[in-house]
This record gives sequence, C-alpha cells and structure tokens, in this order.
Amino acid sequence: MTLDFRLGLIGYPLGHSLSPKIHTAALAACGLTGDYSLFPIHPDDKTALVGLLARVRAGEIHGLNVTIPHKQNVISLLDGLTETAQAIGAVNTISLRNGQLIGDNTDAPGFLSDLKNFLNGQKSMVKGQNPQSPITNFQSALVLGAGGSARAVVYALLRDGWNVTLAARRLEQAQQLANSFSHPALRTTHLTDLRPAPFDLIINTTPLGMTPNVDSTPWELPFPENAAVYDLVYNPRETRLVREARTLGLLARSGLGMLIEQAALAFEIWTGACPDRQLLRAALEASA
Repeated sequence: MTLDFRLGLIGYPLGHSLSPKIHTAALAACGLTGDYSLFPIHPDDKTALVGLLARVRAGEIHGLNVTIPHKQNVISLLDGLTETAQAIGAVNTISLRNGQLIGDNTDAPGFLSDLKNFLNGQKSMVKGQNPQSPITNFQSALVLGAGGSARAVVYALLRDGWNVTLAARRLEQAQQLANSFSHPALRTTHLTDLRPAPFDLIINTTPLGMTPNVDSTPWELPFPENAAVYDLVYNPRETRLVREARTLGLLARSGLGMLIEQAALAFEIWTGACPDRQLLRAALEASA
C-alpha cells in the first residue's frame, strides 16, 4: 500500500510561504502521494504547538518544518536533537524516529551546499584573470545580522574552515551568538564600526531588502574588490543588495537556492527520497 505523506510547516505568520509549492513538487518528482499543509501557530499558543506535535508522535503527520518564531521554542517539546540542531540551537525539521520526536536543522547544510554550488560553479570575471578559471581561495566571510538564520550560516562556515566576522546592530546579540560557538575563527563587530575590508564573501542574514521593503539594504559601504555576495532574502528574487553587487561586476546570489536545498534535505529525512533540485526550482519559477 502506498503511504500518503502528511507534511507541514509550523510558524507565524505563514501567508507568503513557498514551502507548499516546493514540497508538493518534491512529492510529484519522487512519485509519492501526500500533501503539505501550513500550521500558523501564534508564538504565545503553546497548547496548539503541543497538540500539533502530538499528531506527529501519533503518526498522523509524518514530518514538520519549523520557521520563525518557533525554531527555538519547540526544542523543549522534543525528545532529542541531532548534533547540528544542538550546535546551532535551533530546529527547522521535525521527524519521528523509533517513536521519538527528533529535531534537526537543514538550514546549515542547505546553505553550505548552495554556497558551494554558487562559488564553485561560477567562473572568475576579475579583470586580468582567465574567465575560465575556477574561483578559489575564498577564506574570509562577513555575516550581516545575528538572528536565527545567522546561527546556521556561522555554524556552516566555521565547520567549512572559514574565518568569520559577525556584524550586527545589536552587538550584544552578536557576542552572545559568538560565545555560544566559542571558535577562534569567529569575531564580532558593530555594524556602524564596519570599514572597507578585503572580505571574500558578504552574507546578508537580515530581512533588509525583503518585500515589501525592497529599497532597503544592509550594506551602505563600498564593496570589497572581487568579493562575492550572498543574500538569504529570496523575495524579491533580486534584492537591492544583489542588484548593486552585480552592477559592479561582482558575483551575487539570492537565497532561493538555500531555500530549495534545506527543503530537499528535510524531505529526504521524512521520506527517504531525494528530489531533483532543478525540478523544485522550476516549480517555483513557474508559479512566480
């Protein structure tokens, strides 16, 4: 008998989520049946959150994604965390394993996978260099913001051997994040103290530039020469940050690839099936 996978997303609000489109496409791509539902639960409604997790424990729901504002407050309601979720201190994927609710985090591996596709798949267009040469020697990254997304990004970069500078408007928040990792390759600074520096990569983890505030940007300084820019914001598909970087001839990418990667990794945890990323991207582009 074919299993109908009942999947969904916890968060609040969820009106503009692309997750149903991605996972519906993933089910079709893998020849599976099921559905993906949105479960908007107010941050103060713990009863609803507990009730929804009970449905997963009972096998009524086969897997849940978790987004703002529940990535941390679900932790106390779970039976265990993967090593990645434990290290990041946030959960974006919940599954039932051997009767236990387990929290995982696919944001970090999803980000790193898309970042490597971006950097390794592009060719250097720096003046004086062979445009066919692969981009190499990326070592230093500047991460803008110190919220939940920044935690996953910083964790992924440190695990991959990067030197990371974390810049935030609230220095206390940045320092708290840095203290939780306690890594010699991680330093913090206040956004207003930033000066032009030879960073290889600038990553925006803040919501600045997101629809409807498309004219805002987290970056007002001159871009470092030859830097690459990665913006976790994916709505609009080309943010002001990405557009301005590309205008200067820099490599720049939005967060749509990370969104697809983290979703595909979560889908694999729930179903054991690995969806074709290009089919998922095509589904999003067709509905844009």
